[in-house]
Amino acid sequence: MPDYQAPLRDLRFVMDEMLDYPSHYARLPGGEEATPDVVAAILEEGARFAREVLLPLNQSGDQEGCLLEGGEVKAPKGFREAYQQFVEGGWPSLAADPVHGGQGLPHSLAMALNEMICSTNLAWGMYPGLSHGAADALRHHGTEQQQATYLTKLVEGVWTGTMCLTEPHCGTDLGLIKTRAVPTADGAYEITGTKIFISAGEHDLAENIVHLVLAKLPDAPEGSKGISLFVVPKFLPDAEGNPGERNGVSCGSLEHKMGIHGNATCVMNFDAARGFLVGPPNKGLACMFTMMNAARLGVGIQGLGLTEASFQNALAYARDRLQMRSLSGPQAPEKPADPIIVHPDVRRMLLTQKAFAEGGRMLVLYTAQMLDIVEHGRDAAEREHAETLLSLLTPIVKAFLTEVGFEATNEGVQVFGGHGFIQEWGMEQLVRDSRITRLYEGTTGIQALDLLGRKVLMSQGESLKVFTKEIHKFCKAEEGNAELAEFVAPLAKLNAEWGELTMGIGMKAMNDREEVGAASVDYLMYSGYVTLAYLFARAAKQAREALAAGSDDAAFYEAKIKTARFYFQRLLPRTLAHARMIQAGAEPLMALSPEAFGLGFEI
Repeated sequence: MPDYQAPLRDLRFVMDEMLDYPSHYARLPGGEEATPDVVAAILEEGARFAREVLLPLNQSGDQEGCLLEGGEVKAPKGFREAYQQFVEGGWPSLAADPVHGGQGLPHSLAMALNEMICSTNLAWGMYPGLSHGAADALRHHGTEQQQATYLTKLVEGVWTGTMCLTEPHCGTDLGLIKTRAVPTADGAYEITGTKIFISAGEHDLAENIVHLVLAKLPDAPEGSKGISLFVVPKFLPDAEGNPGERNGVSCGSLEHKMGIHGNATCVMNFDAARGFLVGPPNKGLACMFTMMNAARLGVGIQGLGLTEASFQNALAYARDRLQMRSLSGPQAPEKPADPIIVHPDVRRMLLTQKAFAEGGRMLVLYTAQMLDIVEHGRDAAEREHAETLLSLLTPIVKAFLTEVGFEATNEGVQVFGGHGFIQEWGMEQLVRDSRITRLYEGTTGIQALDLLGRKVLMSQGESLKVFTKEIHKFCKAEEGNAELAEFVAPLAKLNAEWGELTMGIGMKAMNDREEVGAASVDYLMYSGYVTLAYLFARAAKQAREALAAGSDDAAFYEAKIKTARFYFQRLLPRTLAHARMIQAGAEPLMALSPEAFGLGFEI
């Protein structure tokens, strides 16, 4: 069975040293309670829960899967008990508003905890995962009555939430949905339709499930402008707010999936189910985006968590597995062969995982700071600045971290060689589980269009300039620092090129809109690599300062600098290929006719 140790030392480095979370928390209303001692205690206890409770259920949950009997879903053995411990420990309410029963701690702290959950049991973590987004959607858009009925239960974790968007005939193009909402005499609605791919749509972990469902009213306009949002509980709350009559909601089947077997991915049928409108009519998509954006950040953290899990186990194996001698001579002469960690290609794979895990952690926690400020910042200008950065970085967190996360888990299998392909080691499960992260909550292609088309080009590049100016200021401040020249000089060059590439795409798109789609994924990956380069440069600066101050943890800081150097020299050059592919434009992609794709065989 794979093992896991929460990367608490690296978390402390990023939070306390690099991003100065203690000062950040002190500036937030209510954040003064998140003292360094409190944060450390929460992270340590979260690490214990993840390793001792969730990790032992990961492989067994994958092998057992979920069971559907008579419309009721049973989660794998131990999942329900683990969830009860999670609720009793107060974990679901960590970052929720005290008005609704939450503890009022910053969102970033909950995101750090979420990484540990994703590293140890991604499938289990999906049961409470969407509840936070459902609660946020109701907090922002629900009526007082809806908040009183559902919000406290979701915050406590005794009820869980889902997001019901996709239908059998449509995925991302939600304007095509067929689910209908018919008004009733008492002001409610009858919801009828089928939704697919609903994570945690039916299970036995909580006493009630609150579905947030997209549907169309009888007089709704065509397309996405005619979508409304409804809250549809599995059990209708009674007068005391407890689960009462069973609603017209049922699980028609469980999807047979490549991975995340321990989570119930359901086909949900709504048969004249009683629902209640959330937000204004025909504005449901805008309301749902509150939940979708939270989910997208959560999926990025899934990519990070799986990267860390794969790296830790690949590292342990590489230190132990003996094979061949080092090309430069025996490194362990007392043994019949050298550990494979001495071989350059194994080191390449391990360092790739390590760099993506540490870089991804910096990106998540940097973005989490923006989320804290947007939600709780006192200064309006600071909130606006943070919201611009959060909007820009969300698709990068979601798509880049899941793309490199899938790469990292594959490298983990490769380190194990043939043993990585065997189920008992657990490495192949990480690959299967990570594959979905590039798909759900918007594929990489969708995130790329969101980044380039909506966030950057529709703002005339202004949102990007907010971030590139920050990078530019850092580079200018450090351009005379000889110890950081190896990081600052290439970063400054790429930062300037980022703007030039953006302008080039924009100019081409004025004549051909296909240029945006043709460039988008390469643009997103380019953006991700440059963003991590900026964060690694900052990390290297922090590490240099710690060493200069005579830190007694010199080995950690030296390793951080060497990892940053590996990233800049062996991973960052990928931007060259992405830039060339961006500049190639749409013509090579669009020149071949649909009919010509099949030349050489008949369909």
